[in-house]
Amino acid sequence: MSNKDKIKESYKSSKNIYDDILTQDKWWSKLYIKLFWSGVDDNKIAEKVLNYIPNNFNGKLLDVPVGTAVFTINKYNELREAKITCLDYSEDMLSQAQERMNENKLKHINLIQGDVSNLPFKENNFDIILSMNGFHAFPNKNKAFSEISRVLKKNGKFIACFYIKDEVKITDILVNSFLSKKGWFTPPFDTINSLKKRLEENYIIDAFESEGAIVYFSARKK
Repeated sequence: MSNKDKIKESYKSSKNIYDDILTQDKWWSKLYIKLFWSGVDDNKIAEKVLNYIPNNFNGKLLDVPVGTAVFTINKYNELREAKITCLDYSEDMLSQAQERMNENKLKHINLIQGDVSNLPFKENNFDIILSMNGFHAFPNKNKAFSEISRVLKKNGKFIACFYIKDEVKITDILVNSFLSKKGWFTPPFDTINSLKKRLEENYIIDAFESEGAIVYFSARKK
């Protein structure tokens, strides 16, 4: 089984608990986050990340991977003048995201199945690219970074959050011994320093923060 197929199957098998883990909606998900992720609150990080997007934004935004849209649905409800494209490799994640879009009657959003390492868009196409909790799963991270830079306009914003290694030992152990083997995460992973170096090649970093083993940032394409 290829890494891509492994990822697809892993997210298919976890679709009924994915939102509970991220939002810490259950007692067991709160315990999991406390024990293995230093109690980092994904809800608060998501709020900070989404605040990097202006409330009056009316340009073109690409969300990759959209996941189930559990964190972004309220923001997208406010961005009615924006043209938003949501892409994910997992049909199961897209199905749940589409249900949320339909429930909120969001007509300005287009959901498509696709691969971040081969984005089906022309160069310099988007004003903002958002990537929440995706890069630690992408099997070809170099290609993913390259593709995002390719389709982002000059001065466009690259906004993201994801797992970073070498910050929390217990999290690294969990990722390497379990999450990567199951297909939810895919090595290799960046460190704080390697990520900054990678970003600085093509971007001006406007904000860069980390909490526990999660990094989040906003950067403008040079």
